[in-house]
Amino acid sequence: MKPFLVYTGLRIGLFVLVWVVLTGIAALFGAGEEAVIWLLVVAAVLSSVLSLRLLAGPREEFAKSVQARAERASARFEEMKAKEDASEDAD
Repeated sequence: MKPFLVYTGLRIGLFVLVWVVLTGIAALFGAGEEAVIWLLVVAAVLSSVLSLRLLAGPREEFAKSVQARAERASARFEEMKAKEDASEDAD
């Protein structure tokens, strides 16, 4: 669960940082309130692109934790299936 929280927190933080920077730049150029939606859209796209490079390490850790969890679940399923097959053979 920790890699998920770290990665998600970093993604949100990167989005907020990009949005604040873009809002500051827009304020310098006198953009009005109508630019808020566009700033959010551009911040989302830009932070997504930046996260591909900047957050590769945390994303890899998150992927490893998901894979390990899936392997444990698969092993438990196979174990339960083997026990069920063994009990059917005993009948």
